[in-house]
Amino acid sequence: MIKIAPSILSADFARLGPEVAAAEAGGADWIHVDVMDGHFVPNITLGPAIVSAIKPHTSLPLDVHLMIERPEAYIADFVKAGADVITVHAEACTHLHRVIHMIKEHGIKAGVAINPATPASAIQEVLEDVDLVLVMTVNPGFGGQAFIPRTVHKIRQIRQWLNEASRFDVHIEVDGGITSETAPLVAEAGADVLVAGSAVYGKEDREAAIRAIRSSAQKG
Repeated sequence: MIKIAPSILSADFARLGPEVAAAEAGGADWIHVDVMDGHFVPNITLGPAIVSAIKPHTSLPLDVHLMIERPEAYIADFVKAGADVITVHAEACTHLHRVIHMIKEHGIKAGVAINPATPASAIQEVLEDVDLVLVMTVNPGFGGQAFIPRTVHKIRQIRQWLNEASRFDVHIEVDGGITSETAPLVAEAGADVLVAGSAVYGKEDREAAIRAIRSSAQKG
């Protein structure tokens, strides 16, 4: 079952409550929140206060993607704000296993993310500990970037490892350049949660945009 997670990075920041509600009304499954600190990635975006502010506007899970240094220092704040899933980058965690379990100890789902230049093998040792793997299909930091085709082979490899470990419950999420054209490529490789920013929030009809991405992914 393909899930669509619109990224509020591409939403109208002056109307985040209505924008989140519009995504839910349009058929979204999760709401994706991109958190950037200006250090791990060259941009600064949202913090726990924004998560707390949008929480009352949706019943959907809030999927918080921490593109920050020292994510372990902020996990409790994002949990308190209402995060349902927190994903940290392998590249940002010296003690990745420990950070993943810090998230899980708060009673929410834990994910691990890897950048386009990071091999899938970097997270192989924690696949049995996570609920979600996020494969970045663009370099993190900005919305609206073009999809990097070479990332697809990592999705396929990670799905194979998960299947071999009988971890059929672990989601593979993709983030970056996801449209109705690229969705079939990642879905065929094994992704089941598709983050879409401008492909949803850049369209006037959010419901039609979400439907188009989901339909093309399912055909793939």
